[in-house]
Amino acid sequence: MTDQQNQWTLVQKTGFRFIFLLFLLFIIFFNNGVTPLLIRLFQYPMELFKEFVPWFAKQYLNTAHEATFHFSGSGDTTFAYVSLLIITLFSLIGTFIWSIADQKSKNYNQLYYWLTVALRFYVGIMLLNYGLVKFTKTQFPYPDLLLLTQNYGANRPMGLAWGFFGYSNGYNIFVGFAEVLAVLLFFRRTTTIGAFLTLMTAANIMMVNYLYGVPVKIVSTALFLFCLFLLAPNFGTLTDFFLKGKAAALKMLDAPEIKKKWLYYTKYTVKYLFILMSVIGLALQAQERDKYYSNNPKKTPLYGAYRISSFSKPKDARPTEKNWKFLLIGGDNDSGIRYLNDEYEPAKIKIDTLNKKIEIVFEREESKHNFSYTKPSEDRLILNGKLYTESVSIELTREKFPLVTKEFQWIIE
Repeated sequence: MTDQQNQWTLVQKTGFRFIFLLFLLFIIFFNNGVTPLLIRLFQYPMELFKEFVPWFAKQYLNTAHEATFHFSGSGDTTFAYVSLLIITLFSLIGTFIWSIADQKSKNYNQLYYWLTVALRFYVGIMLLNYGLVKFTKTQFPYPDLLLLTQNYGANRPMGLAWGFFGYSNGYNIFVGFAEVLAVLLFFRRTTTIGAFLTLMTAANIMMVNYLYGVPVKIVSTALFLFCLFLLAPNFGTLTDFFLKGKAAALKMLDAPEIKKKWLYYTKYTVKYLFILMSVIGLALQAQERDKYYSNNPKKTPLYGAYRISSFSKPKDARPTEKNWKFLLIGGDNDSGIRYLNDEYEPAKIKIDTLNKKIEIVFEREESKHNFSYTKPSEDRLILNGKLYTESVSIELTREKFPLVTKEFQWIIE
């Protein structure tokens, strides 16, 4: 490379300084559990940052919600958006100071290379994690009884998307495979093809998050932008190849030359150990999540959503404000009563198949109700017992949902 080609313009150097600082700060403060090592290294700065963000928001921003850090399952909290604003401001200030302090550097080729390494591993590990949980189907679980008995219009957009993705095992494997292809980013020679494929995956994730109200918009947008950044050196080459039909050779970043053998071997040892530990860690994490979700409620006795056929009680019994629509006998998260007004009341349901007994414990009021049951047929259930202080007899029929009973067909007229 000639000196002229090696000379960056002022705009290029200034732009790179800002991007370098912004991207690295994002990786640190929006780690999203990618590497436990980073969390440990920056544990103390993160604690200070969690205190600084709400103070900054209170002093300078009129936010609708307090910008305090809390675990909520959302990556788009007020805390997250204020954090993004702060690291952007830090990057601007850092760029200004860096530009004044360093006016002699002709280029930042080596820093550029190491920045791409950081982005490659951040995106690669992030998507590998998402891909592995698709294989174990723990991100999008199969539609449970609670979802199946809920009115379609009562779904939030995210619930609609999760139900759609959760229905199909095959689609989960297909999407998981597309995300796992991000491992190509771990290697310099396959960076371009990895970034190209991952860009499509990241774009899909980003649009689902935006258009279905999934609260991971900040991180998914970053993944998309990081992929674009990794592809940037080959934009012209890819345009010539795909749009103009020209023969093209991809540009590949040269790794910094390491002359000392021990340092060279140390570099690759650390790299492959990091990859191995990351993959093993993510696989173990996916396995743990699989164990948590593997308690398939379909294996429980009497599993199903039972529609009320008749509900008999004494003539002088007190009137009730709510009438049962479904009795849901499932797992810990989808057992309870669905009322006619579509309200759901969770309950713990214990079944004694030996003595033909059912115990229903409503979680909100911790009241126990005991029934004996009979099964005139496979899909019919009759309960006799006491609900509160009144004797009742309830006849139920197991509902069959086309969504989960219809099988795959090659021919559909």
